[in-house]
Amino acid sequence: MNVRRTCLLLLSFAPTLLLQAQQDPLRLWFDSPATQWEATLPLGNGRLGMMPDGGITKEKVVLNEITLWSGSEQDANNYEAYKNLPAIRSLLLEGKNDLAQALVNKTFVCKGKGSGHGNGANVPFGCYQVLGNLYLRFNYKGVDSQDVKPESYHRELSLDDATATCSYSVNGVNYRREYFTSFGDDVGIIKLTADKPGQLNFTISIDRPERFAVSTEGNELQMAGQLNNGTDGNGMMYMSRVKASAKGGKISVEQNSLVVKDASGVIIYVSSATDFRGNDYKKQSRSLLDAAIKKTYAVQKQQHVARFQQLFGRVKLNLGKDEGDAKPTDKRLLAFFNDPVADNGMATLYFQYGRYLSISSTRVGLLPPNLQGLWAEQVQTPWNGDYHLDVNVQMNHWPLEITNLSELNLPLVDLVKGLVKNGEKTARAYYNAEGWVAHVITNVWGYTEPGEDASWGATNSGSGWLCNNLWEHYEFTGDKKYLQSIYPVLKGAAQFYKSVLIKDPSTGWLVTAPSVSPENSFYMANGKTANICMGPTVDNQIIRELFTNVITAATILSVDETFKMSLQENLRLLPPPGIVGKDGRLMEWLEEYKETDPKHRHVSHLYGVYPAPLINREFTPELAEAAVASLNVRGDGGTGWSKAYKLLFWARLQDGNRAYKLFTQLLKPTFSTGVNMSNGGGTYPNLFCAHPPFQIDGNFGGTAGIAEMLIQSHAGYINLLPALPDAWTISGEVKGLKARGNFTVDMSWKDGKVTTYRVSSPGGKKVSVKVNGEVIKLQSRKGS
Repeated sequence: MNVRRTCLLLLSFAPTLLLQAQQDPLRLWFDSPATQWEATLPLGNGRLGMMPDGGITKEKVVLNEITLWSGSEQDANNYEAYKNLPAIRSLLLEGKNDLAQALVNKTFVCKGKGSGHGNGANVPFGCYQVLGNLYLRFNYKGVDSQDVKPESYHRELSLDDATATCSYSVNGVNYRREYFTSFGDDVGIIKLTADKPGQLNFTISIDRPERFAVSTEGNELQMAGQLNNGTDGNGMMYMSRVKASAKGGKISVEQNSLVVKDASGVIIYVSSATDFRGNDYKKQSRSLLDAAIKKTYAVQKQQHVARFQQLFGRVKLNLGKDEGDAKPTDKRLLAFFNDPVADNGMATLYFQYGRYLSISSTRVGLLPPNLQGLWAEQVQTPWNGDYHLDVNVQMNHWPLEITNLSELNLPLVDLVKGLVKNGEKTARAYYNAEGWVAHVITNVWGYTEPGEDASWGATNSGSGWLCNNLWEHYEFTGDKKYLQSIYPVLKGAAQFYKSVLIKDPSTGWLVTAPSVSPENSFYMANGKTANICMGPTVDNQIIRELFTNVITAATILSVDETFKMSLQENLRLLPPPGIVGKDGRLMEWLEEYKETDPKHRHVSHLYGVYPAPLINREFTPELAEAAVASLNVRGDGGTGWSKAYKLLFWARLQDGNRAYKLFTQLLKPTFSTGVNMSNGGGTYPNLFCAHPPFQIDGNFGGTAGIAEMLIQSHAGYINLLPALPDAWTISGEVKGLKARGNFTVDMSWKDGKVTTYRVSSPGGKKVSVKVNGEVIKLQSRKGS
């Protein structure tokens, strides 16, 4: 039976495929305790986080709560800024970009301390912060603390059930710990056991680096405090409660610690909450703790795993050769980097780890994952642990639709909706413009103002880029009700760009001015350098895509005919999606400036390649080749997220081997936590991505890149195996990936060719599928 006929039968009868996919357990495991935070095991339920290090005599478990932010709402708009806009634009039109930049720095940046230049913990911008540290200090009967020598040590994170374990033997006694942040009871749970009675002896304590007080109430530990709001010090309040129940033995309270003596089994419960959005945090933390303690451990774990699996179990992947799990993950990572083709299972693990981190770090109704996801160990988290809008928070969400986690995009949608009101003030203050705008950074307090410095802070495409994420959720789901809900956001962003565009006299095109191509700079004719410019390519691409999407949405919803027509007229006057320079590269700016750093980590002018569908092999081959030339000059180096982005570019450009090369480089083992903005990227022992320091966007970008190598749907049809690397050609199978139009795709392949596949959708509709180079038009049955 040929592939085409097989596919038609599969569409008709929709049998279960790929039952053998991914039978091996998905796990990270180690044969020793963590020696740095970036080797601990991340657990999270979208609100609460725990990271245990698996220590023998002392264990540290880092605690997080997704809403715990210092800072507060502020108005950092300079309401006189727009008065300087004509002068700034005049200087740009005269080619005096350096003088324009000086004027921007003087008159067109935020008021006050802004983000604190990335050190915002004690200014109004604020910072995402660690909640605290839970400590377990162990004594072993008959063994001096200096002489403890564990045997058979094993530490593991199971991705299949979102549970971590630690086991070892001391003096003939087998000890085991099990940890999870419950998707059922919304508390952190640690179960400790010994295989001989009366062998658990330890203390439990809790603290954080600052602004906390620990007390006891009965047999309950309590840690409470208030963060700095950047003004009077009275910011967000929080509380954590710790209780324990024991099998055998005794639990007492001594000096703000819980003391466990001679127990055979202990369960520790950690409940935490903040007053974010007016929440009664004390009541919430108590009610959650009381409810959890009433349940048996078996019921708690069963509910936790079942609810986690409702999301995680949607996608299965098998890329063939998988011999790496026999090695501890840190050693496996090194072996993969040295010889990647020997362990295709590493790509499967990394892909599913990204999905695991997504599920664990966000929850519908709360907040999207920040630069750290959910997991931070500091009060002053790097770059405030905020939401960067020039690629980073967008990258955090790129794998969600394609890997069947669509609803996890909704917290970002809520965050963006919350920016509109402040963004309208910023649009008027700086541009005297309609609509709303956000620049390059934001936080949970709705910050939309420019940054403190023109070199990066004047980027005004953040709101437009966010709209891409919102639109993609509609593209994949086809949810018209959702489209109605986001239409005002999209329209407001389009109104802003429509009202700020000016005519470039040399081309007649409508462009932004002033703006920046994040976060790059160029040489001017006089030898000076500048960042501020007119119409950087990324702006032109974002605005073209946004206007097109708003026009489409207005048509679908039958609204705003006049506004739609005005956008159609503007579209004709925008620069093309890309301009090819004399050297064959896609130009980053309107003029063919020489960049000061040809290897710069940002490659923003290829936004039209990914995430936007403006430049591709199918319809714009000349621009696609120019993008290839740009990538070749940029090189494969960069920070972790930069490598992930380049991986995505190469996948979208259908060069699977180059994409795979970037994937292997993304997994370069590293222990370094010092800032390296040029070529420091890699992967930590626990598979967290290194900027460095840790930034989670690279994990999510890498996951999206693997999916993009297997399936693409941006060009009007579903393309199966568009960028399959040689390393994965022998055989493979995947189940549950999503395509635009709300299609679910299962497939298997051998020797680089699709052998079976199924495309299903909730309702019967037509779909075109490219299989082994041939585009096939199919009609799926309703409900198949």
